Amino acid sequence: MVDLVGGCRAFVSVSETGSFTAGAALAHIPQPVASRRIAALERHFGERLFDRSTRRARLTPFGRELLPAARRLVQQAETLEHDAKRARLHPIRVAVPSTCGVRELAELAAQARALEVHLEFRAAEPGERAELVRTGEARVALTAVPAEEGVWPVPLGLAGVTPPPGRVVFLETLRTGRAATGRRRVWIQPEDDVPHVRDRVLRIRDAVGLSPAQVQVAASLTAAVAEVFASADLLLCSAAQAEQLGLAWRGIGELALARGYGVAAVPGENTDRLRTTLRQAVGRCLGAEG
Repeated sequence: MVDLVGGCRAFVSVSETGSFTAGAALAHIPQPVASRRIAALERHFGERLFDRSTRRARLTPFGRELLPAARRLVQQAETLEHDAKRARLHPIRVAVPSTCGVRELAELAAQARALEVHLEFRAAEPGERAELVRTGEARVALTAVPAEEGVWPVPLGLAGVTPPPGRVVFLETLRTGRAATGRRRVWIQPEDDVPHVRDRVLRIRDAVGLSPAQVQVAASLTAAVAEVFASADLLLCSAAQAEQLGLAWRGIGELALARGYGVAAVPGENTDRLRTTLRQAVGRCLGAEG
């Protein structure tokens, strides 16, 4: 049986270069192989593809008529090879925090690809990430867990437009000002609207005598950052996130607070490389130190 794809690839390459030698090089095959494949095509179709009476490989009228279809076949074969290679990589959809930066995710994907692991990302809030794994819409999720239980701890602090004085910010200092409109607020973004982070902040709020309105959960990260840009308010965030947003970051004086991230996966999914070989790359996406 004639090798239609191999023959058409040689046919197209020779037609583009006008030379059997150059066409073979373009197709990454020896010149005798290119000649044999084209001859086999000609026998199969019962017509000459090239006029061999001149030094240059010129297409016959039949060859010119067949060339567009041969190009389409070669392109379809290359697409099939690309899709087959991608399928061999077993794409893994990973649910990640919406705080992850594009550059960091791209670097993680590139590093994983070198290990023949193809990652695709879906940004989601903490509660949704675990649900995506449960429903099978994602095979792996970076889940929010208490920092002491996680693979990647991410220290949190407060960030604002103007650098707060000192190396840390004490929440009790936000009590200054008698008028409610003059009180600075702390905004908790959706990524930190989880009990092991939110509740600890609220307990400190109550302990130091801040009003309930001075610590609020924002509807979105964008909304929280807009409030910070427009006022003296502070955003609860990681140092890496503050740097991305152009905000000055300080730790919290009353407590050491951190996000924690673990890995959840559908049964049978191997996540060892995320925890080992790719651990630092994942950590950069999350804003973990080190």
